[in-house]
Amino acid sequence: MKTQIEAQYTTRQDLKVASVLAAFIEAEVLPDTAVSPTEFWAGFSKLVQDFGPRNRALLAKRADLQAQIDAWHKVRRDETHDAIAYKAFLIEIGYLLPEGGEFAIETSGVDPEIATIAGPQLVVPSTNARFVLNATNARWGSLYDVFYGTNAMGTPPVAGPFDQGRGGRVVARSAVFLDEAFPVSGTSHSNATTYKIEQGHLRVDGTQLLHPEKLVGFKGDPDAPSHILLKNNGLHVELVFERNHPIGENSPSGLADVVIESALSAIVDLEDSVACVDAQDKVQAYQNWLGLMRGDLSDTFEKGGKTVTRALHDDRTYVTSDGTQVSVKGRALLLVRNVGHLMTNPAILDQEGAEVFEGLMDAMITTLIAMHDLSKSKGPRNSAAGSIYVVKPKMHGPEEVAFSDEVFTFVEGVLGLPHNTVKLGVMDEERRTSVNLKECIRAAKHRVCFINTGFLDRTGDEIHTSMEAGPFSRKDFIKRKGWITAYEDQNVDIGLECGLSGKAQIGKGMWTEPDNMAAMIDTKIGHPKAGANCAWVPSPTAATLHALHYHKIDVFAVQAQIALDGRRAYVEALLDIPIASYRKWTSAQIRREVESNLQGILGYVVCWVGQGVGCSKVPDINDVGLMEDRATCRISAQHVANWLHHDIVSKDEVQSILRQMAEVVDRQNATDPMYQPMAPGFDGIAFQAASDLVFKGRQDPSGYTEPTLHARRLELKAQ
Repeated sequence: MKTQIEAQYTTRQDLKVASVLAAFIEAEVLPDTAVSPTEFWAGFSKLVQDFGPRNRALLAKRADLQAQIDAWHKVRRDETHDAIAYKAFLIEIGYLLPEGGEFAIETSGVDPEIATIAGPQLVVPSTNARFVLNATNARWGSLYDVFYGTNAMGTPPVAGPFDQGRGGRVVARSAVFLDEAFPVSGTSHSNATTYKIEQGHLRVDGTQLLHPEKLVGFKGDPDAPSHILLKNNGLHVELVFERNHPIGENSPSGLADVVIESALSAIVDLEDSVACVDAQDKVQAYQNWLGLMRGDLSDTFEKGGKTVTRALHDDRTYVTSDGTQVSVKGRALLLVRNVGHLMTNPAILDQEGAEVFEGLMDAMITTLIAMHDLSKSKGPRNSAAGSIYVVKPKMHGPEEVAFSDEVFTFVEGVLGLPHNTVKLGVMDEERRTSVNLKECIRAAKHRVCFINTGFLDRTGDEIHTSMEAGPFSRKDFIKRKGWITAYEDQNVDIGLECGLSGKAQIGKGMWTEPDNMAAMIDTKIGHPKAGANCAWVPSPTAATLHALHYHKIDVFAVQAQIALDGRRAYVEALLDIPIASYRKWTSAQIRREVESNLQGILGYVVCWVGQGVGCSKVPDINDVGLMEDRATCRISAQHVANWLHHDIVSKDEVQSILRQMAEVVDRQNATDPMYQPMAPGFDGIAFQAASDLVFKGRQDPSGYTEPTLHARRLELKAQ
């Protein structure tokens, strides 16, 4: 008789595959592809055999380099840091590699949302169908709605019936945007009474646009269009006219809404924003990715006392000035973020009964699923260019990027795809990648479609890599150090040197305060000004507001100027370790820093372990909601671990503060019926996980939180 554990698996080739995963692949994914189950599992078995040992060797090299760096700092702890000697040492051990000659990426078959249009990008957890649908449909957003419903105009909305005064401010603010992006000679959109299509031109009160080429198309009667589609800096804007609408009836022209192209692309995330620890979790994530690639994903839920079913939006069709039809995409272009090289997953066991590397599993299965999009004969397609976009996080240096490139080459061969069908996004978030970025791009120059900075993971890796160098500055002061600016500048500079402009995305990181859109509008315009042709936003609402920045800034013109001016930052600045130069902190300052870190860790971990929520808006110590994922948790855990290691704070003090912050987090979650309080026992699995992240943080590989979180989540699920 089979044991319970054996019964959960089925044999495929020489692998043990969780029955739920095998059934999903064979019954739902493989049909409608040209790949048979035998071909798939034989190919996957070969992938595990050939690449599994190489994956382990890459992780062993990480550990060996870290051990050498630790030893170098230990023997020099009481000396002034010698930056020149440090760089020479990193070159000697092969951590810092020589930069090769000039080259340009050779990526081809890239969709315009990646290559030639600049705009916002969403990152969404793959396990939540509703969120995934919202993100995909966030290609378009109502400017009226986001101005009215946020603090973008300076003040938040007040609960209650529609505020006519606030509505008037929304209309006026939107008219300012239209005047800037689509100016009309001698008049303003705020005063317009008529919009007509005459002789192929848009005329506003009889006057045409200063830039008539910005008209794309319309719907309805040319003398009284129901919709007018405009375009500026590659981004579409739709004017919606409806005189029976509550807003349109008060508009002289009947303008009821301004709908703007918002999230050009979205990353469907299987990594930092999810809690996928076993086969059931992975199937849930893969199932939603499959629904997106087939185009049939939907979700039914309760909202406002009503049952709502949400599905994917269709493309939008308009009539051009010459009477032909033009179609524009109704959905964000989707990328999928696989996990990194570190983690394994019990969903599949190899020939020796060990868990396979999850990154290999993701590479094979997410690519197979995306073939459903490539084979579509009707309906909207994700990639009109016939490509699959995979973001690969947490790679350490060129050797690991080259490994990923070879993995996808192998996967393409098994699945019968043309070479380089899979386009690769390289996250520039680990220090060994940052300081070798040009060579990382070179290692996948035929398929690179994206590079992006990640300040939080980059800082977490910096702390772990330089743990023995000394105590780090407080987190707010780390952000002010020169290496951060150098890191952000170099990412753009090298991306442009390697020919990414017009072929790939050069991205910037997340805005973490989803309720503070006024500050985002003031601040995040810095990303397109810095030459980033995409930047992450935390919500569809934020995408619509951030899109305004790309109407103001011609990113490709900025990139051209940056490329002309030359590189602004070099590796020496990136190697400047942000340890504290002034350590005369008061006990109150130390305590406040530790409290902030521990409260953030607990607030995130208790939902991750207890409810399987990988990314959420978590109240900080001041009750301000911040987007938290494993990257934010990593930096906080590594920071406390660093201060513990250098005796800035004691273990007893940290344990005491952990308990006090657990009570704060309990209060913040008191209205959640699914929440399990940590106090007064402080013996639950989630609290233990948070403690492990801090007290065992120096031992965690590269300071990653995944091993602890996965182990504790599996422990809870086993109960």
